[in-house]
Amino acid sequence: MGAYALLARGERLLLTLQADPGPDLQLPDGGVDPGESPIVALHREVMEETGWRIADPRRIGAYRRFTYMPEYDLWAEKICQIYLARPTRHIGPPTEDGHTAIWMDTVDATARLNSPGDRHFAGLLTGPMRR
Repeated sequence: MGAYALLARGERLLLTLQADPGPDLQLPDGGVDPGESPIVALHREVMEETGWRIADPRRIGAYRRFTYMPEYDLWAEKICQIYLARPTRHIGPPTEDGHTAIWMDTVDATARLNSPGDRHFAGLLTGPMRR
């Protein structure tokens, strides 16, 4: 299971560009560690991949994804839980190697995200879910 963050500010969305094995433009996301709640994982992963702190996360949906996981050298099914949250404070650069934080126009991001599930949920921000 993974926790994924939609982080909007105005007309822009905070994304992460993962260099390896990519490049892969994606929502900040990551796995939920044993004993960890999805919300705690969300906060941790956003900080690791973007350098930002977040507030007010709320789950807005989920999707299933079949993906290659190079760290384990296998293909796996992932359940991706999507949370809408507010980016509140930039602490510094991403701490996870190979990640770069990018602010992108939400409409452009919706077209360029690599995962169809990420694109679907980002597209919701151009409609009534926009904060």
